[in-house]
Amino acid sequence: MDATNALEALKDALPTSQFALRGTDEYKALNNGTYQSGLNADFNPTCIFQPKSKEEVSTFLTTIKPFVSAGQVAFAIVGSGRQPAPGCSNINDGITLNLSLLKGIDIRDGYVSIAAGERWGAVYEELGKQGLGCAGSRSSNGGPGGLCLTGGLSIFSSRQGFICDDVVNFEVVLASGAIVNANDSENADLWRALRGGGNNFGVVTRFDMRTFKQGPLYGGSLYYFKQSFPGQITALVNELKKPDASDETHLMVSIGYATMFGPDPIALNQVYHIGGVENPPVLEPFTSIEPQMPGMNTLRILSLTDIAKEQAGEMSLPPRSAYMNTHVKADVAMLQAGADIFTSNLDPVKGIEGFVCSYTLQPYPRSLLEASATKGGNSLGLNPDLGPIVSIALLLYWVNPSDDERIISTFRTILEKIEKEAITRGQEIAFKYMNYSYTFQDPIGSYGGENKKRLQEASKKYDPEGVFQKGVPGGWKLFL
Repeated sequence: MDATNALEALKDALPTSQFALRGTDEYKALNNGTYQSGLNADFNPTCIFQPKSKEEVSTFLTTIKPFVSAGQVAFAIVGSGRQPAPGCSNINDGITLNLSLLKGIDIRDGYVSIAAGERWGAVYEELGKQGLGCAGSRSSNGGPGGLCLTGGLSIFSSRQGFICDDVVNFEVVLASGAIVNANDSENADLWRALRGGGNNFGVVTRFDMRTFKQGPLYGGSLYYFKQSFPGQITALVNELKKPDASDETHLMVSIGYATMFGPDPIALNQVYHIGGVENPPVLEPFTSIEPQMPGMNTLRILSLTDIAKEQAGEMSLPPRSAYMNTHVKADVAMLQAGADIFTSNLDPVKGIEGFVCSYTLQPYPRSLLEASATKGGNSLGLNPDLGPIVSIALLLYWVNPSDDERIISTFRTILEKIEKEAITRGQEIAFKYMNYSYTFQDPIGSYGGENKKRLQEASKKYDPEGVFQKGVPGGWKLFL
């Protein structure tokens, strides 16, 4: 595939100063500095184009479209580059559309409009000035695209539902070049499809989201030793199964391994109370655990901005990363069996330079699924009758490309063993979260046949020539 003709046409139609060409310092800075994972920085597009407006996105699409249709070029779309699966947001020898120059945050009438190139840290700073919050990333580094188009959990999810559920409008540039809004009264089928459908329908240039009053929160992280992890699993399931389970908490419990900490696994709790109550009783089972690792407890009253900064900088993580995930019912024995599979299969990767990994449990309480069901629908295929659910995420970070194959192979095997165990125990949930999926997983298929069919229908309606199916190979496609 030779992008030469497409590139020349694009340079005739758009400002040449916004093209970073292969081999230039600007290109190297963008390609090496945009992506969370070096797995995407490994790709080498012919050039990187940075639009400054939705109109330039429209011109880009109408100009490149005939070359895509002729099979001469393909392209990738990147917002903040937080999806680590290789090829999600970059491409070899094609053209990468980098949205980082699309800027703007506008707060009014109970909503915040976020341009695709903004970061959550900047959004929270602006909202905080008005005593407001919104359902966004737990980290300041990410941008809206990777979460608003895939689902995702925020600190407020127990009360608000998935992040995508709080997007009331998407501004979308279609393959035709048309700039449209998608909401519950205008292009409603596209609105629901984008809530979980990924990069399959157009280029989203703005996300309009609900806001709510939000003061200080309480929470943070604490590290402890592996022998206490089973008790934390029990505490997590007990809380999820309470008839009066709180919708003001956000809970994550993890066990993991890091080369820097030696041969034994360690454990981590990241817990928050959105009511801002110091040491609330509901968090006590997760915060009073002993023995803790000294000097590694950050629990305190803090702002949403502070939380996002802490999450972004808690550990200096290695440059290569990959995620894999599955979901199960909230069952103590199943979650402990998964932890045992994880910890007993780490020998092949112990000692790898800079290696960090975790078995991370993130609950989808019934209140989350109920809140999601009231907000117009999404593509995820999860309903309150399934709850409570627990996400099992395998989060992997390392330094050297030479270790890629060993790490991915080891954890694919671990994931397959966990999923087999869940099936044997009757605890499996089919859903896979797109942002935490690796390339061998099928998140769109996991939404269920009816949801996938609706996504395919929306694709045929809004992109009848399949530009985003054929011309944007990264991510998970609808017709494969």
